[in-house]
Amino acid sequence: MERFVEKFIRYLDIEKNVSKHTILNYSLDLNDFKNFLNETPLEKVDYLTLRKYLAHLKTKQLSNRTIGRRLSCLRRFYRFLFTEGLIKNNPALLIASPKPDKKLPHFLTEEEAVRLIEMPPADTFLGLRDRAILELLYSTGMRVSELCSLKVADVETIGDAIKVLGKGNKERLLPVGGPAIRAIEAYLSERRKAKKRKDDFTALFINKNSTRLSDRGVRKIITKYIKIASMQAGISPHTFRHSFATHLLNRGADLRSVQELLGHANLVTTQIYTHLTTERLKTVYNKAHPRA
Repeated sequence: MERFVEKFIRYLDIEKNVSKHTILNYSLDLNDFKNFLNETPLEKVDYLTLRKYLAHLKTKQLSNRTIGRRLSCLRRFYRFLFTEGLIKNNPALLIASPKPDKKLPHFLTEEEAVRLIEMPPADTFLGLRDRAILELLYSTGMRVSELCSLKVADVETIGDAIKVLGKGNKERLLPVGGPAIRAIEAYLSERRKAKKRKDDFTALFINKNSTRLSDRGVRKIITKYIKIASMQAGISPHTFRHSFATHLLNRGADLRSVQELLGHANLVTTQIYTHLTTERLKTVYNKAHPRA
């Protein structure tokens, strides 16, 4: 199976130009599938084998969303193999996706967002960097992968905007709030003063070794300040994205604009945030209306 997976990953990378994040996830998913098959040849896999694999995933207490993603990977993998003539039949054609979990995303209140953003110290280089990261995540709603791939040249401080490379290598220009711009300028100013030999000023956010900050690094930063602030667990870089969208809608932004800012290809993906604002309205109604 290794050679088939290698061909598929090369196809995704070179011909389809998918993101490194997607390639990594597909590689992990296919490795898990290979472990499940054990010694079963790929040519012998049929509809029943795939059904058993889905049942196996259920026993691991994975969410329907995760199972659906893995099934999507298998569908794409088998479609590639069939199209290339590497297999005679496509066993993934008739497999139905599990219904997605109806779990609303967690978001911060406006007060919690400000409290967390203001946690990093302003008298150290890493504190200035962390403040800029938190400000930018909340100001733009960008994905953490988009933040980590930013270059210094992507920031337009004069126009208060930033160029982001999103999913499918689609570029979009995002407006950035004044506090975030000022935080980035303060961080870059301090970074120039303490410029190290390895720092070539290409990546916007760097670690203590002057190399590009990773997704994992950003998560560690956020976890650190959550603990300092004694806030609830479960807050992640994506929580800032959820908070960004929810707060915009709460303050009257239209759904189409929020969709464009988030870089969602489909409006249905953005509509989950309307459920969050509806829940807020229900809470206000139940507290305020005499006949609620």
